[in-house]
Amino acid sequence: MGDGLTTSVVFWTVLGFVLGSIPFAPLIGRIALNVDIRQVGDGNPGAGNVWRAGGWRVGMLAVAFDFMKGAVPVYVAHFQAGIEGWPLLPVALAPVLGHALSPFLRFRGGKAVAVSFGIWSGVLGWQGFFGLGISIGLFHLFVESDAWTIILGTATFLLALILFGAPPEILLLAVLNLVLFTWKHWRELAFPIHLNPALFHRG
Repeated sequence: MGDGLTTSVVFWTVLGFVLGSIPFAPLIGRIALNVDIRQVGDGNPGAGNVWRAGGWRVGMLAVAFDFMKGAVPVYVAHFQAGIEGWPLLPVALAPVLGHALSPFLRFRGGKAVAVSFGIWSGVLGWQGFFGLGISIGLFHLFVESDAWTIILGTATFLLALILFGAPPEILLLAVLNLVLFTWKHWRELAFPIHLNPALFHRG
């Protein structure tokens, strides 16, 4: 890489990490609900617990902020600053790591689902968003555990990227995303996969 490209990559990587580390969900929980969302549900400082604590409207606000802090820096770096190929890998990974290892939360950040949708939108446009969304959504219909849904869905997304001939840096990004999801969900993954009981309900 030339000096100009190196400087640009470092800038967008650092900016992506900083933006990713901003704990929007806990801030929204505190401001809008006067609730510490780390005391709600599974204790995760993410948008899901804002949703559980305050309903879908404030939950969607938290989801949007977590999505945008991944999508905006990666999209601008990729499509406006022209960073592509292997140099895009650290830029795309930075917001996810910032969210998962937020220094504002003593490095105990969230599970990085919404921000991951953001980075894939920044890397692949709406194909990334819908590709990951459809993959996870299909398993959500059949699998009871959210953790297994995310892991199986992301693995399916990775398989689709392989089948469609995605370049190696994109495949590595998907692998690292899957590894991070596995690490963040490892407690729930200790339980076996159960099918969604709604499948067996009859009207």
